[in-house]
Amino acid sequence: MDSSLAGDRRIIRGGGAPPGNPLPALAAEAAPWRSRPWPAGLQRHARRALLDWFAALLPGTLRAPATLLAQALAGERGAGEALCYADGARGGIRHAALVNAAASHTVEFDDIFRDAGHHPAVVTIPPALAAAQARGASMDTLLRAMVAGYEVGCRVGLAVQPSHYRFWHTTGTVGTLGAAAATAVVLGLDAARTAHAIASAATMAGGLQQAFRGEGMSKPLHAAHAAEAGALAALAAARGVTGAPDVLHGPAGFAAATSEDAGKWDRALAGLGEWQAIAAITFKNHGCCGHIFPALDAVAALRAEHGFGAEDVVAIHVGGYGPTVAVCDRPDARTEQDCRFSLQYCVGALLRLGGVRLAAFEPPALADPAIRALMPRVSLALDPELADAYPARRAARVTLHLADGRVLRRFQPTRKGDPDDPLTDAELSAKFHELAAPVLGAAGAAALERAILHGDALP
Repeated sequence: MDSSLAGDRRIIRGGGAPPGNPLPALAAEAAPWRSRPWPAGLQRHARRALLDWFAALLPGTLRAPATLLAQALAGERGAGEALCYADGARGGIRHAALVNAAASHTVEFDDIFRDAGHHPAVVTIPPALAAAQARGASMDTLLRAMVAGYEVGCRVGLAVQPSHYRFWHTTGTVGTLGAAAATAVVLGLDAARTAHAIASAATMAGGLQQAFRGEGMSKPLHAAHAAEAGALAALAAARGVTGAPDVLHGPAGFAAATSEDAGKWDRALAGLGEWQAIAAITFKNHGCCGHIFPALDAVAALRAEHGFGAEDVVAIHVGGYGPTVAVCDRPDARTEQDCRFSLQYCVGALLRLGGVRLAAFEPPALADPAIRALMPRVSLALDPELADAYPARRAARVTLHLADGRVLRRFQPTRKGDPDDPLTDAELSAKFHELAAPVLGAAGAAALERAILHGDALP
């Protein structure tokens, strides 16, 4: 061990560490994923998560901000074998992690860890994949790194939610720590250095809610920064850079600064080593903010049951939980970014187009007068019962008034794609081909799917 780390074994052993320090437990869980036996079925969950990430990534490589970032940073790419998918060129780990993370968080089809309100794939996979490509690592190494990164990011998210989400974008904050843990696994760091990587990542975390409560491209930049900063923290730890042992739970640490208290660490660490976050992931079934999903699922179910059309709808009222109202009540949304977070627009698009997919956010749909006419008919209010159940449950109550006088009601207790109503393998494959084939072609998408689900080499 380097002399710079010799005095810091207390970070992982607990000797001399403050009581209740969560960092040793998180590092000791993450680092052994380099080689520990795979629990039954877990590798399948990791491969599904990787497939879903590529589905979200590929359309984002053709759009801003990833295309603009690739241009802006082309001169700073550096040497290396990490692939930047926005321009197809290879370079350094941090460059590829940053641009690829932005691309994968652009079209809002990326995965969610429901209980923490965190999108783990977009911050965990880009730096882990970039590091794996740079080191010529195997698919197995990448999948193991993903498991470790999901564990750290999602569990830290559990500790600070739900109060964290009032001001902070969880993916940009806790995602930085998950990115560091995942990169550390690829780099082969032991638990001591992994702890230093996580600790350094914690002080570089950021991402403000206000950045995506209106227009602009900042939200994908949260994922970009988290992925790049996590990679930086791990690369630095590999060379002996140390972090603060009490940075997560200390009186001026991460949890104290970003939530109502010093963190619910007992909750976050419960079952550590017994279950893995990557096996409890939501895969999106709509291309918009996940807080809108229960309302969309309810409206779609009512339409399937009763057979009405968009022209038959007089009014729709949605009762939702806190973030649905705080983030997604946007009756006058106009831009692509704004409309992805507008419940009114997304419900109108569902009724008009039959689904909320990529086409719903192309210029013809954004300007469609029929969708615009539906938006004022959609109202939203806080339902106290649903607010109390958040974040463990994401539900909606929908009341729909039709022109013939009928009033239809539905309580939607969960979202299609959540762990209690997951996408099947066939549904996930269909989503992947829908998003990947326009970029790669049908044959290219099929080859990539085989490589991800069954291959031993990096895709």
